[in-house]
Amino acid sequence: MFSLRPPPNALHYTHSNHRTNFTIASHRSINHRRQGPPSSISSPPVPQLTSSSTVLTSKKKIMENTIDNSYIVGTFFASFLGFVLLSVLRRRTSNSISHSKKITSGNNTTARNRSDPTRGEFRPRLGSADADVIIVGAGVSGAALAYTLGKDGRKVRVIERDLSEPDRIVGELLQPGGYLKLIELGLEDCVEDIDAQRILGYALFKDGKSTRLPYPLEKFHSDVSGRSFHNGRFVQKMREKAATLPKVTLEQGTVTSLLEDEGTIRGVQYKTKSGDVVKAFAPLTIVCDGCFSNLRRSLCKPQVDVPSCFVGLVLENCELPYPNHGHVILADPSPILFYPISGTEVRCLVDIPGQKLPALANGDMAKYMKTNVAPQVPAELHDAFVAAIDKGNIRTMPNMSMPTAPVPTRGALLLGDAFNMRHPLTGGGMTVALSDIVVLQHLLKPLRDFTDADSLPKYLESFHTLLASTINTLAGALYKVFCASPDEAMKEMREACFDYLRLGGGCATGPIGLLSGLNPNPVSLVFHFFAVAVYGVGRLLLPIPSPKRLWIGVRLILGASGIIIPIIKGEGVRQMFFPATVPAYYRNKVSQ
Repeated sequence: MFSLRPPPNALHYTHSNHRTNFTIASHRSINHRRQGPPSSISSPPVPQLTSSSTVLTSKKKIMENTIDNSYIVGTFFASFLGFVLLSVLRRRTSNSISHSKKITSGNNTTARNRSDPTRGEFRPRLGSADADVIIVGAGVSGAALAYTLGKDGRKVRVIERDLSEPDRIVGELLQPGGYLKLIELGLEDCVEDIDAQRILGYALFKDGKSTRLPYPLEKFHSDVSGRSFHNGRFVQKMREKAATLPKVTLEQGTVTSLLEDEGTIRGVQYKTKSGDVVKAFAPLTIVCDGCFSNLRRSLCKPQVDVPSCFVGLVLENCELPYPNHGHVILADPSPILFYPISGTEVRCLVDIPGQKLPALANGDMAKYMKTNVAPQVPAELHDAFVAAIDKGNIRTMPNMSMPTAPVPTRGALLLGDAFNMRHPLTGGGMTVALSDIVVLQHLLKPLRDFTDADSLPKYLESFHTLLASTINTLAGALYKVFCASPDEAMKEMREACFDYLRLGGGCATGPIGLLSGLNPNPVSLVFHFFAVAVYGVGRLLLPIPSPKRLWIGVRLILGASGIIIPIIKGEGVRQMFFPATVPAYYRNKVSQ
């Protein structure tokens, strides 16, 4: 910068931090000389000078004041023009940034694509979006969420890869806790007219012994129970109900990427059934397109583990040993499940550890099922089981365990199996998804609209704090306990678990309440899990302890800790046991 020093008693200009200050120096002395001395002070008369020097002096002062005034006016106009120029440059820069565009693909292999020919197509205002919410996927989670948000007055656009009736071998058992959430969402009629079967509890089998474990439903209405059904029929009923709402639109298309602008998801790009590439915009995009989602990696850091696979069969015209119950056989090497899915059909799921299965095409799978599995099936189901194998309609499904670390992304959220999964042994997947939708509904209700890019993430922050994690934890722990193991300590843990449940009373209703989703308390889960371990040690030490039995007992406790602690750590200790210490927890309480 530069500085000009005008003569004394003149107006001074100071430039500092882009702010202009005008200071009148010696202002009082100038006025004093112009007005003369105060009347109360006596002074001799001043003679009038008429010489040429006096005239020159007066002209000089007048010229100095004129120069000073011209300097001030010029400086003012120069500053004003500089300010205008700065404003124009800033506006051009802002407009250039607002038109920049980035497309994040599902495989997360592209960053900001500055050479994209479609760059600049983003709508500068979210008010021109196509909907309030875009939902990717219309399975159990997507259809239920679409109805829930549409009922709340949100404009919802659902994009589903295939709107025909799904045909799956999982997602067929809804626990009583999930049915209660279905009632809360107003979707309970979706289990009507699809030949759904009431489920009243579980039956557990091991080495020829069995025990019945009824759900603790005494405090609930008589209609409350579990439900089992064909997954596709249930999904279609929810889609149909969601489509009846005027603000919900379902369309068939395959979403290929999320559209991102300056770190915020603005919508999706998808391919229609006819092959056209279309872009859809909304202030909030919710991805719930299942466990095989191609968008997951853009929004989270998944830790995918495949501990086993299910081999699925449908048994026809047979009676279960315990009608209206799910059946779990503690077989070798891992559990077998049976439950009704209609009035004449029973679903059988055989768990096979690992990812390598016997081949279907050459008959190895059929041979394995008849040789290794059939002898362990209850006698009442044996003939129907073999007949289902001979019929040849054998299907497989990998069982994923996928706890995830979400990547906070403005304008987008993961939900359902696309977000996280656990082993489906406990049949808790749909219950968890519906519980999470209830949480999300409460979080979004206080917002008039979703265009406030600052408020929306604050409310969504609570979602990952309040997820239904107890059922997830139980699923992982039970699967490890129920699988056969050559380790003596784990054999004792498996036997202890079976005998602990056979004790009845609180030893049965406590764990089955957790499994059914009726008791989401994680403290109860940890209590019963270690109670089984302590019970197993007690069995080992009675009537007379021995060094070998004592050592097995120690290993049993260590093994139990090695199962439950890593699972709890993966779910989040703070979120599970101390959600009130997480600031986002209170935001959800206020919204409720």
